[in-house]
Amino acid sequence: MTSPSPDSPAELTLEEKASLTSGSATWYSTAAGDIPRLMLTDGPHGLRRQQEGGDNLGIGDSVPATCFPPAVGLGSSWNVDLAHRIGEALGREARAQGVHVLLGPGMNIKRSPLGGRNFEYVSEDPHITGRIAAALVRGIQSRGVAATPKHFAVNNQETDRMRVSADVDERTLREIYLPAFEHVVTEAQPWALMSAYNRINGTFASEDPALLTDLLRGEWGFDGVLMSDWGAVNDRVASVAAGLDLEMPPSETDAEIVDAVNNGTLDEAVLDTVAERLRLLGARTTDPALATDPVDVDAHHRLAADAAAEAMVLLRNEGDLLPLDPAAGARIAVIGEFARTPRYQGGGSSRVVPTRLSGALEEITALIGAKNVAFAPGFSLTDTPDTAASLAEEAVNAATGAEQILLFLGLPDGFESEGFDRDTLALPAGQLALLERLTTLNIPIVVVLSNGATVEVAEWASSVEAILETWLLGQGGGLATAEVLFGLSSPGGRLTETIPLRLSDTPSFLHFPGRDGHVGYGEGVYVGYRHYNTLDVPVAYEFGFGLGYTRFDFADLAVVPGTDPHTWVVSATITNVGKRAGSEVVQLYVGTTEGTPTRPAHELRGFAKVHLAPGESERVTLNLSARDFATWDSGQHRWRVDAGAYTVQVGSSSRRIHLSETIEVPGDGWVPELSEYSTVGEWFAHPVGGRLLQSVRDRMEAFAAGGAPELLRMVEQVPIIKLVSWKMGLTLERVREMVAFVASQR
Repeated sequence: MTSPSPDSPAELTLEEKASLTSGSATWYSTAAGDIPRLMLTDGPHGLRRQQEGGDNLGIGDSVPATCFPPAVGLGSSWNVDLAHRIGEALGREARAQGVHVLLGPGMNIKRSPLGGRNFEYVSEDPHITGRIAAALVRGIQSRGVAATPKHFAVNNQETDRMRVSADVDERTLREIYLPAFEHVVTEAQPWALMSAYNRINGTFASEDPALLTDLLRGEWGFDGVLMSDWGAVNDRVASVAAGLDLEMPPSETDAEIVDAVNNGTLDEAVLDTVAERLRLLGARTTDPALATDPVDVDAHHRLAADAAAEAMVLLRNEGDLLPLDPAAGARIAVIGEFARTPRYQGGGSSRVVPTRLSGALEEITALIGAKNVAFAPGFSLTDTPDTAASLAEEAVNAATGAEQILLFLGLPDGFESEGFDRDTLALPAGQLALLERLTTLNIPIVVVLSNGATVEVAEWASSVEAILETWLLGQGGGLATAEVLFGLSSPGGRLTETIPLRLSDTPSFLHFPGRDGHVGYGEGVYVGYRHYNTLDVPVAYEFGFGLGYTRFDFADLAVVPGTDPHTWVVSATITNVGKRAGSEVVQLYVGTTEGTPTRPAHELRGFAKVHLAPGESERVTLNLSARDFATWDSGQHRWRVDAGAYTVQVGSSSRRIHLSETIEVPGDGWVPELSEYSTVGEWFAHPVGGRLLQSVRDRMEAFAAGGAPELLRMVEQVPIIKLVSWKMGLTLERVREMVAFVASQR
């Protein structure tokens, strides 16, 4: 990589330095001195480079590029290597178009299934989110293009997205909403990062020094350029002072930066640092040693189709109806407008103009022959009452006499997009009415779903033989769908989000999307499966679930200590015991058993995807570190590992645990501080403080034995300083001496 120029930022004028902190055009940074002008473009699953002369947004009018499966699909693949290869392809296409910075991947947590932008995000779980996103970052940057993970942080809804305050406690931040970003920053070293629109506990994310400087740069070591989401800056000076390098798109407030330096409210050294970061970004992304590879459009289309096959989740397959036999000559009724007009990506800033687009209907027809296919749209994507009845009647007539029905249902473009959240998990009423009519024909039905976020399936799932959740599959989705339905490929996906029975079961139901400019994160760390599994709430399909066309056996679990304290090596043998080649996702969870939950019942801590031929076995090894047993201590602002028994679980979903073993973890030995306002119970439990209060405990136990058994438990909740007035043999001076003594023993 080319080293940054040694030229000093002091050679730039104050006005030039100020100009660097904002773009020069909608998709360009500003040049000054030897710092180049850089092109930035969306998007996370395909290049959205604006056409010359287009409008400021350019949505729907960008240069054609490969549209890969959005994160909702790619995440469901659980395939880190695949994500890296797609990242490489994204970087290759960006570099060929002269793009220096690609705005992705999106990696916010799916707090609610109603989130309008969920299709751009990986999961409800931070572990898999971080691993998939890190692989994309490495792949993109291997081609000399900066990746830009987004949106930092706690950006989990579209309702009031530019102003709403996400009110979330410190532990939940650290355990749910920050770990994926932490993993990507520390393990993949992205060259850029994008801040979010929203406020966090009252402070705009783009103006929060604790978030942008103390945490991101100080604790995690981020050395790249931190930019705003487009239009996210509200106070230019406050943002720059907080650690934001680049406001996008351009604003007319350069003079505010100059005035702030001149009047002493902003240190000019901050601008020098911004200049150095932009200079480094320029060096990283304009390195002539990284040649511009030619883009193989056909190969990228095939990669998109392969990724789509790995993204599909087979939810139901009664009687092993799937895969269908392409050589059987069976008459197949293909019903549903989505078969002809594929829904392959979400709406908003990530919308890509694909290089080509395959639809399921054309691919199925090409595979089994037109004489074996009867098609009817069944419904309109605008779902107008005027045409619904006639379209449904046409579909019933087309399906009558068929041997199987392939019914394509889903959410039209206008139902989910950047900019607004959904208000229901239900499929459109017209589609559900069509499904009900088709079930009366007593013909096996395979439902193929196209949707960017979870939809309700429980009420109708048992009325059909198979359900294939395809999410949004990108431009190769039609080809992949045909290949999976007819057995040329296997469905390789597993759920990265829980499918609930109903919306009211979701953990954020009473809190999302908030009101009066605030949204409370009242469910805390119990997001997604952490909620459902801790409370044993019934679900339609659990996190991690997915069927295939073969079966796998899990055996020979071994959990052995690693070389460092609190590290363990977990291994198990996975065998394909079916008759077809296929893939399985081996999922590693760590849990505890508690009478009153203080942490989720178990949490994903590792995974591996294996591809096995019939009869083939593979020994899968996964590692656990101290962090995998840790929780965040909000009082001490640190990670802590508590001593005790932990259950190591290996399974094929969060509720299909095949192997488990209990281990004893010694804990990190940290002892909490005690103060005058620590409770008597906290003093009793402390290894030093408990000894100092032994006389008080003896007196309390005597009272309890004398006919007041509740007294001891009552007193355990009382701050020790309150005992001074209770004539328990403690004085204020003695309490303070004990506090000082305990502190001296730490």
